[in-house]
Amino acid sequence: MSASADTSPESGTGLLSRLGGWFGSLTGKAGDVLPVRVGGTEYRQSTTTPASVLGYDQALMWVVVALLAWGLVMVYSASIALPDNPRFANYAPTHFLTRHMMYLVFGFVAALLAFQVPMKVWERLAPWLFVGALLLLVAVLIPGVGKVVNGARRWLAIGPIGFQPSEVAKLAVLIYAADYMVRKMEVKERFFRAVLPMGAAVGIVGVLLLAEPDMGAFMVVAVIAMGILFLGGVNARMFFLIAGVLVGAFALMIASSPWRRERVFAYLDPFSEEHALGKGYQLSHSLIAIGRGEIFGVGLGGSVEKLHWLPEAHTDFLLAVIGEEFGLVGVITLIVLFLWMTRRIMHIGRQAIALDRVFSGLVAQGVAIWIGFQAFINMGVNLGALPTKGLTLPLMSFGGSAILLNLVALAIVMRVDYENKLLMRGGRV
Repeated sequence: MSASADTSPESGTGLLSRLGGWFGSLTGKAGDVLPVRVGGTEYRQSTTTPASVLGYDQALMWVVVALLAWGLVMVYSASIALPDNPRFANYAPTHFLTRHMMYLVFGFVAALLAFQVPMKVWERLAPWLFVGALLLLVAVLIPGVGKVVNGARRWLAIGPIGFQPSEVAKLAVLIYAADYMVRKMEVKERFFRAVLPMGAAVGIVGVLLLAEPDMGAFMVVAVIAMGILFLGGVNARMFFLIAGVLVGAFALMIASSPWRRERVFAYLDPFSEEHALGKGYQLSHSLIAIGRGEIFGVGLGGSVEKLHWLPEAHTDFLLAVIGEEFGLVGVITLIVLFLWMTRRIMHIGRQAIALDRVFSGLVAQGVAIWIGFQAFINMGVNLGALPTKGLTLPLMSFGGSAILLNLVALAIVMRVDYENKLLMRGGRV
């Protein structure tokens, strides 16, 4: 009898513990028990994992750190011989290394501050960021305010540091376009109410950028805005119409500018007698550098092309030095890292949209488009697949404002991911 009706204290304790396990959601947060399925992946709170570990995407962070560290090493390698050039005669061999390290420190501080800002605040600030970027783009065109380098007025001098407003414009247009699509979501199928105003805003930015001139930055801004419109659900016919207009506009700009036409013809045959010492000089030496690297490269520091043969080796053509010193293996590794990072950021954006956070999702996906497209253009130029265009390799090339804004943009992506995880754990943002 006692075996069939066990009333011992031990059995009561076991029953209570089982009931506690079944109805744990009554005493804990819903996110601790109920799983959330996003894109085929199930997320649930683990009682053995500290919340701090789940606060950011560690894999993404380490890929970014790896690219930054590799870029620092390559900037030093590509610039160490520049003091031999009369133009840089007063510079120490470590000048560009120390400056790049300083930019990285500023970038990390700015990224930490940006991470603390909730996405709701970024959404409220979107119009003001766009207006601020326009004011900076206007200021850089004012004689005596904007700094002229190699015939282009693209920099604002802040003490000894040159700052490019075009980099701010990329982030400002990205955040503004995401906020705009959220506000126009109900009329996104209407051209005149949804697409045309955004096109006009991008057109104003484009006019100011082309006045510098900086066609490369305008291309990136246009692609970011188009990508966000497409991801936001704009009608496919309107999207292809906008794409056709932009392609036509860029073709017209190239056709109407003799020096841009010359760049395109030089890209088609950089080793010809006509172009080898002119517009095709950079591309021809970039191809020579990559060809010298073969499969495994000549070794770190062993590049010959960086010894005053390849101009801008530490900025626009850093990939050529990587190809020479690390070979095909190094170039493929770099491409894989950028592909993985772009895909990962897009995944974070999809998670946010699945959690009904459309603005955050579009911002994250816009950052993926920005970094992925700019890396694609830079790599294509270095490999001779695209005409020469003055765009740096994100996170790696020498350049203070580019590094700063890249890190701020990635910090915003980390914030999106942090808020996603917080919501999936049952918290609030």
